[in-house]
Amino acid sequence: MATSIVSLSEFKAKAARMLSEMKTAEHAIVLTQRGAASAVIQDFQAHQRLQDALLMLKLMVQGEADIPAGRTTTQDQVFADLKARLAATTDG
Repeated sequence: MATSIVSLSEFKAKAARMLSEMKTAEHAIVLTQRGAASAVIQDFQAHQRLQDALLMLKLMVQGEADIPAGRTTTQDQVFADLKARLAATTDG
């Protein structure tokens, strides 16, 4: 994903066009104030993909930490538990 660096005043003047271009070109816009980066604007779908990727990384890190801590379950036990839960919901 490409990134453009734009002053806040320029963004205010050209916001509609820049937002439209941002969606089609799939790039983020870094807004600056007094020459320093102050915010990043990206389209919602790109933001959602980033959030999903970060969540996946967080889950992977948590999973890796579970192994040395002994917080693991065998695959057979997981499937047995799932089958028991499914049976309980269909019987009741």
